[in-house]
Amino acid sequence: MPVMTPALPRTETDYRSLTTAQQDEFDRLMEQADTAGPGDAYHQAMTEAALTAGLPVPASRDIARCSCLNDAGGCGCGAIFDSHALGVVVTATNAPNRNLSELQCPTCGHDHPRPITD
Repeated sequence: MPVMTPALPRTETDYRSLTTAQQDEFDRLMEQADTAGPGDAYHQAMTEAALTAGLPVPASRDIARCSCLNDAGGCGCGAIFDSHALGVVVTATNAPNRNLSELQCPTCGHDHPRPITD
């Protein structure tokens, strides 16, 4: 008799696999989180963004899209992931009056970390 193990919860998804409507809503919610003031508005936007992407809401209530998607010289990775996952790499810190830094998913952070220094 085969032994079945419980499936691990999905911890990331690919932005490129979302429908255009889902991408638009995800982008809107991430922008809302980026400019949210103090209070629950940030975590509410992050929670809704995770659900829009089809992810379980991480305990951190903080997600990101891999900066490789749009970075010049990036690999085009569109991972959406828990911002507090082991191996996440910060590629650019948040600008003044913004909440979100640019982050690279653990796979990209391991395989080709950015920023690259020449």
